[in-house]
Amino acid sequence: MFSLSDLKETKIYQEALEEGRQVSKIESIPRMIKLGLSLEIIATSLDLPLEIVQAEANKNKN
Repeated sequence: MFSLSDLKETKIYQEALEEGRQVSKIESIPRMIKLGLSLEIIATSLDLPLEIVQAEANKNKN
């Protein structure tokens, strides 16, 4: 039988988990901008490329 621990070891599960983490980081960018943090600090804090943070910041200006 396929147990939960077996599922957690699959590549699909690991990829989905990582994608969820990335989405969560990206969703936090607008809140961090509202706190007055610079894009560079946000990128460093979230361990994201500055280009992704800049793109998200530009998306939320509109």
